[in-house]
Amino acid sequence: MKLLLIEDDAVFAQTLCRRLTPYVQSLEHAISLDTALLQARRLRPSHIILDMHLENESGLQLLPALRAIVPKARIILLTGFASIATAVQAVKLGADDYLAKPASLAMILAALEDKAVPVEAEAEVLMSPERLEWEHIQTVLARNDGNISQTARQLNMHRRTLQRKLQKKPVSS
Repeated sequence: MKLLLIEDDAVFAQTLCRRLTPYVQSLEHAISLDTALLQARRLRPSHIILDMHLENESGLQLLPALRAIVPKARIILLTGFASIATAVQAVKLGADDYLAKPASLAMILAALEDKAVPVEAEAEVLMSPERLEWEHIQTVLARNDGNISQTARQLNMHRRTLQRKLQKKPVSS
């Protein structure tokens, strides 16, 4: 497995690289869209882990270019701001899998190998009202192509309030 990790958080990337090294043939790390494209052309990875938020850029915009360079690579989108709307968008743009941070090493390896993650027996957890609100906001925002003002109008919410809600990390469940 030749893996390209595209992640701008140096500490997280270093930790992930250290944990993945025993499982891969080679591993490269890129921190921006430009370096990621250069590394993909040079390395021709079989697998890619892509962070959704790279400084002020979106990893989503990198998906079609990565697909063009390495069409058979398995691409996993990893994000700390997971939502159903962005998951759907990521898959439409070419991601093979979508994982929310923090993802365990077992989950990442299962996604890289296209295997089902063994789920321990857990009681069914219902989504909290906060999580439902986050999901709804993300869906409306995606429908409006990221236009915050239009989304705020549709949600009957002040634009600044919506911006504050979008800056917060989503609630787990």
